[in-house]
Amino acid sequence: MTYVAERKGGADGAPLIFTFHGTGGDEHQFHGLASEMRPDAHVVSPRGDVSEMGANRFFRRTGEGVYDMDDLRARVEAMAAFMEAEKQRVGARQVMALGYSNGANILAAVSFVRPDLVDDIALLHPLIPWSPEEQSGLLGRRVLITAGERDPICPPDATRALEAYYRSQGADLASLWHPGGHEIRHEEIAALQDFFTAKLEDA
Repeated sequence: MTYVAERKGGADGAPLIFTFHGTGGDEHQFHGLASEMRPDAHVVSPRGDVSEMGANRFFRRTGEGVYDMDDLRARVEAMAAFMEAEKQRVGARQVMALGYSNGANILAAVSFVRPDLVDDIALLHPLIPWSPEEQSGLLGRRVLITAGERDPICPPDATRALEAYYRSQGADLASLWHPGGHEIRHEEIAALQDFFTAKLEDA
């Protein structure tokens, strides 16, 4: 599977960072941000190949928060294959990823079935309206979830259920909540910066 994607080469031995845009975004939405946070990293930012009234998405839905699960399964398989190919292309030993809204949902869904593909997962305002299956491969994976207490698109209860899922699978989970809605706030960007540079600072 191929996607329209923005790519930036990184230093030898540097991590690979994937970025996944929200509904209506594109491959440029977070590409520059990831590059600024980790100038040494390889960065790959695919564009969702589903159009919803002209808005780019990574999978189809039939209503707000109602996903076409058959389509999602197929798109997850395709994205996992794409990510695996990119990982092999750059030879990265560490893979990080961030996704916002629809991008967070495809990233989370990939982690449920192919947790080996990403070591460090940042999910900004995710909405997973189903109960994922047990996944032992998430043990020890670093996961950051950020959310708004008054998000009209991603109900807080659903986000807390996702937090509980990752904890139950043994992931190393960190969360950040702000009092607003679906918008990305400066404290989320700061949390992302800390998340993407933590291992660099520890080295």
